Amino acid sequence: MGINLGRYRIEGSLFLAPMAGVTDAPFRRLCREFGADYAVGEMVASAAQLRKSRKTLARVKFFDDEAPRAVQLLGADPAALKDAFYWACEAGAQVVDFNMGCPAKKVCNVACGSALMKEEPLALEILSVLGEVSKECGVPVTLKCRTGWDEAHKNALTFAQTAQKAGFAMVTIHGRTRTGGFDSSVEYDTIAQVARTVAIPVVANGDITDANRARAVLQYTGAAAVMIGRAALGHPWLFKEIKEALENGCVRATTQEEKVQAILRHWRWHFECYEEPVAVMTFRKHLLWYLTGWSGFETVRAQICQAGDARTQGKLLQDYFAVQGWL
Repeated sequence: MGINLGRYRIEGSLFLAPMAGVTDAPFRRLCREFGADYAVGEMVASAAQLRKSRKTLARVKFFDDEAPRAVQLLGADPAALKDAFYWACEAGAQVVDFNMGCPAKKVCNVACGSALMKEEPLALEILSVLGEVSKECGVPVTLKCRTGWDEAHKNALTFAQTAQKAGFAMVTIHGRTRTGGFDSSVEYDTIAQVARTVAIPVVANGDITDANRARAVLQYTGAAAVMIGRAALGHPWLFKEIKEALENGCVRATTQEEKVQAILRHWRWHFECYEEPVAVMTFRKHLLWYLTGWSGFETVRAQICQAGDARTQGKLLQDYFAVQGWL
């Protein structure tokens, strides 16, 4: 079952979740290469004074082959969000996603993200404003939210219905409340209720870690797709493995050599998008996600993570792979 987002049609059911500090252009490109059917970029604050910052500009950077280009906005002021929508379109956004799902304290403390789920009048006003500007710009808008603020106040259905009425093209629901953070058990009943009730596509998010869970969630909720987040950190080939299992019932394991080549591609693309000092520093977290637990890594971990320039980091990485017989 395909999903229409404006002039774009998403044929598959495996989506990459937006994650701050992770889902930049290089990582999205790699996940798409491994079979992710759709990917949303890192959240961008709606505040106008932040738009020329290095971090914001990096978050609206795309490779030429990426389509649709999805930018996620964060904010709590309807007027600022409307203005940010125009700006996102000018920056190349072909889909705009609105973040009502982030549970981080620094986000919720300024009444953004999932904090809006306990501020219904304001959130409903924002959805209406974004629906209007979406129609004006001809750029589809989507919503990402949680099941509610806490277990006693689950209002995802209300927001999904309002989003549909406002003209939103899709809604993604993380199966936890704001108070549940990332630690509580995921419940898919609310997602299933929303999927049964609204006509727009619903995407299920939360603890999708393998093909069995993806298949079970799709069947149980009736969602049009599942969104994978933390399980892809250091494992972008997870999309390939899940897709093969869903489509063919069997999986060809990703070889160590294929993983190594993927890491090196990611490293090269990362340096295409960032200046060297920033690229060296920001790729370290990816290396730790990739390599922790790999044979022999602990003996070279400190050297690789302390490398201060691209040449040194790249050589140490290739030497490690070569010594292990993977390169």
